[in-house]
Amino acid sequence: MPNADSASVLIVAAEASSSLYALRLLQEWKKQSQQISTFGIGSRDMEKEGFEIIGRSEELAVVGLSEVLAHFGDIKSAFYGLLEQARLRKPKVALLLDYPDFNLRLAKKLKALGIPVVYYISPQIWAWRTGRVNTIRERVDRMLVLFPFEKDFYEKHRVPVDFVGHPLLDELNQSFFDDKERNFHRGKFGIHENDTLLALMPGSRRSELKAHLTAQIDTARKLRQKFPDLKVALLVAPTFEKEEIQAQLGQLDFPILLIKDEPFSMISLADVVLCASGTATLMVGLMEKPMVIMYRMNAMTAFLAKRFVKHTSHFGMINLILNDRVVPELFQEQASVDGMARALSEMISSRDVQKTLSAKLAMAKDRLGRKGATERVAQALQPFLDA
Repeated sequence: MPNADSASVLIVAAEASSSLYALRLLQEWKKQSQQISTFGIGSRDMEKEGFEIIGRSEELAVVGLSEVLAHFGDIKSAFYGLLEQARLRKPKVALLLDYPDFNLRLAKKLKALGIPVVYYISPQIWAWRTGRVNTIRERVDRMLVLFPFEKDFYEKHRVPVDFVGHPLLDELNQSFFDDKERNFHRGKFGIHENDTLLALMPGSRRSELKAHLTAQIDTARKLRQKFPDLKVALLVAPTFEKEEIQAQLGQLDFPILLIKDEPFSMISLADVVLCASGTATLMVGLMEKPMVIMYRMNAMTAFLAKRFVKHTSHFGMINLILNDRVVPELFQEQASVDGMARALSEMISSRDVQKTLSAKLAMAKDRLGRKGATERVAQALQPFLDA
């Protein structure tokens, strides 16, 4: 239970990326010797920092109508569990990260309880369902956004907003770009300097793993038929254990490395990446790795996505930031084994293509502001804690 002398903060971080950013905030508060008790939805890593779990992000990170319905009991239980604890504890502020269908409903209930709401990581309402901005204006006291164009969007719609920059910039280590360090790291996995390593990143949600894992493995198999010396690694998301993924892979007819480490450290090993759409594409882009972005989902969810996403010509986050189709995007039926293998073949077969794409991806860092996003989030929350 919280310390009587500490401020209380409710946090909802239900996605893999959100829980990483929330974890960094908890660590920042600890570094500042802040006496803050935190509770809500988060990860095991957050729990190790003293966060009190009401719901686990590893269990609630679902996407699409059918997946939400399948997990509705868990989601409903977490929602009302949070509300009950909010009534009892009267937190100084609620920090809600992404997860809009859940968080915007929760924000309405929290406002009715007189609890201020700060929203960190905006839903992509500038891409679809722009009418949600009116809901946000009513229910959110302050938006903390990652991209400069989001600040412009919210200011235009009269929503209090701060551009804090992207917290992933703080995760980048210059050693990841050092050839000597990289080759040493690769050598530990039996990957030599002149080898080409294809990294598979099927996603951080169970629904994504179900939709993508077999297709990505089949794509790697097809590519190895064309490039017999190609090395393949499957990068395990923070939300899964290696043993869980190994059990799903079973016995394969070609060698594949199964790696679980810090995301940027894993990505640094790769030459080319097959990546499920999401924050992972931004990580891969910041590491300047050529990639093919893919995504598959339930047919009804895909139909709705195609119908309503009308305000952007890209769905890959890295392409959105660069405002250009720098790397291929393959959605639904386009994300066939043949389609993915064809797109990756050009990258695998040409170092020049790899270098050209890397140079274009390198420009993303300049679009994301300065390092120190987590410190700026802590600063934005301080007035609520002091109130």
